Amino acid sequence: MRMMFRTRVEGIENIPGTGPVILAGNHLTFIDSMILPLVCDRTVHFIGKDEYVTGKGVKGRAMAWFFTGSGMIPVDRDGANGGVAALMTGRRILEEGKIFGIYPEGTRSPDGRLYRGRTGIARLTLMTGAPVVPFAVIGTDKLQPGGKGMPRPGRVTIRFGEPMEFSRYEGMDRDRYVLRAVTDSVMAEVMRLSGQEYVDMYATKAKAA
Repeated sequence: MRMMFRTRVEGIENIPGTGPVILAGNHLTFIDSMILPLVCDRTVHFIGKDEYVTGKGVKGRAMAWFFTGSGMIPVDRDGANGGVAALMTGRRILEEGKIFGIYPEGTRSPDGRLYRGRTGIARLTLMTGAPVVPFAVIGTDKLQPGGKGMPRPGRVTIRFGEPMEFSRYEGMDRDRYVLRAVTDSVMAEVMRLSGQEYVDMYATKAKAA
């Protein structure tokens, strides 16, 4: 995969070598979660659909081996409590002193622009005290347009920003205004790193339009 995706990395030194860390960035296509672990010395844990590890046959076993090996945590996100399960899983990973990767947009961008972030990222950093390291993935949408099919080889850039900490809001993880302010500040940094146009609406709403 390193040969296939010739990744240029900027700011990798911004990821702390120990302790809990939240990596929060943009989401262009399916392979984003495959490329990020390639450049990090520490294992990056992502939430993934449980269907990725429950398939049958040779293909199903191969997918399960790859995704679990790369740090994916399977969660049923489609159920009524899917969002809560994902949040609690992220909290557990961080409390164990590990790295948790999250896409605040909640889904892949439908058109390459950066969309409004969900406040789960803010809840996690305020509940755990873990710093947020913003990142931007650039170029994956050119290698796998639409997020489907086999990606083609090419150059990808990943930029990591400086850690962001929000200790001044400790104990305010239920204040919706604080949650929105924290989320928007993270998304502003992701936008700066990625150079994407920002759209102040949720990507899921844009996809449904």
